Amino acid sequence: MSTDVLQTSSTPTWTPDPKDVILVTGAAGFIGSCLVKYLNEQGYEQLIVSDDFSRPDKWKNLEHKKYLQRIDREQLLDWLAHEGWEQPIRFIFHIGARTDTTEFNRAIFDRLNVQYSQQLWTYAVQRQIPFLYASSAATYGDGSKGYDDDHARIPELKPLNPYGWSKQQFDLWVLSQTATPPYWYGLKFFNVYGPNEYHKGRMASVIWHAYRQIQESGIVRLFQSHRPEYRDGEQLRDFIYVKDILKICVWCMQHLPPSGIYNAGTGKARTFYDLVKATFDAVGKPVQIQYIPIPEDIRNTYQYFTEARMDKLRRAGYQDAFSSLEEGIADYVQQYLVTRRYY
Repeated sequence: MSTDVLQTSSTPTWTPDPKDVILVTGAAGFIGSCLVKYLNEQGYEQLIVSDDFSRPDKWKNLEHKKYLQRIDREQLLDWLAHEGWEQPIRFIFHIGARTDTTEFNRAIFDRLNVQYSQQLWTYAVQRQIPFLYASSAATYGDGSKGYDDDHARIPELKPLNPYGWSKQQFDLWVLSQTATPPYWYGLKFFNVYGPNEYHKGRMASVIWHAYRQIQESGIVRLFQSHRPEYRDGEQLRDFIYVKDILKICVWCMQHLPPSGIYNAGTGKARTFYDLVKATFDAVGKPVQIQYIPIPEDIRNTYQYFTEARMDKLRRAGYQDAFSSLEEGIADYVQQYLVTRRYY
């Protein structure tokens, strides 16, 4: 029995208005920059965008997007404290985080993913601003505790790496707070893929790597299985297209469902073989796969199965269907990767 009390919310609380100022952190990154574009498409252009802008390879993610002001991540908290903008901020999307799952310096995650998030949350509490932040399916660890976003089960989770632990630590801190924003949402992003991830390198989605390998050699390299219950290529993940993530984020802002931590996946796990086949199909080439060992530095923390339970978000009123893996990959490859376009 879930301990989360939910009521369906179906009527938008507010609609696009030129005067609505919205803060987006991580705005030059993969998901954040896509969110800026999607907000623009929905009529929201009074945006404050924040990120670490020291990397020129991320600047293209914000080209041709409309926003009021760009503020470096290290200056944002001071800027907010000193009334940086004359119009009140109506909503905060805190998407920014250190997301490198191969980074093992906990101090980096403590500062950027925990303490920084706590400071932004505190600001949202003081100003009574609705607040949405990016959590992660990495909090579920090896999956032995399931993939249930019931608040009562979250303390049981045991992530496998410092990144996952930092997200889990902030989730637990949020759940312990008595002073909260008027509405708040922690979205546990599952395996997100889509445009604007050119800068991510090793941490880009498997689709991005598969497409590049197909162009270079016609062969895609996938990790072997190091567990007998999974055959090579049949490791399973809940892959979700970034455009579906954007819909969930903006739906939360417009409908203001009950506050809480929610899974953000499709609810349907698919194999890496399925993913690679869809990528080959999208470029019209035959499937050729080479299986390679999982690198030693991530082998012990590698997830073999993830699948979001999406009942809670559905009960809260979210009704949109999710893109199938084949639909999402076809759009990503043909509309963006082939032409090197940005969203």
